[in-house]
Amino acid sequence: MKDYAYAQKDEFVAKMQVQLAEINRDLDELSVKVEKSSEAAKAEWKPKLETLRDQAERLNKQLDQAKNATESTWNEVKSGARKAYDELKDGFQKARQWASDKIAP
Repeated sequence: MKDYAYAQKDEFVAKMQVQLAEINRDLDELSVKVEKSSEAAKAEWKPKLETLRDQAERLNKQLDQAKNATESTWNEVKSGARKAYDELKDGFQKARQWASDKIAP
C-alpha cells in the first residue's frame, strides 16, 4: 500500500473503506458456509467471528479518526488504521484457512 500524505487523507480513507467492505462481505460469505456445516464447526466459529467483527469495528473507528485527523496527527492516525487493517486482514485469512480445513467446499 502506498504511503499517503496528509493531503491524500480522503483517498486513503476511501480506499480503506472499500477494503473493509470487501472483508466484511467475504466474512459474511464465510459465515454462511460455516452455518451450513456441523454444530461443532459453528460453535468453534462463533468466537472467531466475534473477534473479526471487533477488529472490523476497530478499523472503522480508526477510519473515522483518519477522516478527522489534522496534519499534526495524520501519521499516527494513518499508522493506527493500517495496523488495524493488517490485523483484520490477517485474522480473516486465518479464519478462511480454518474454514477450508474444517468445512468441505
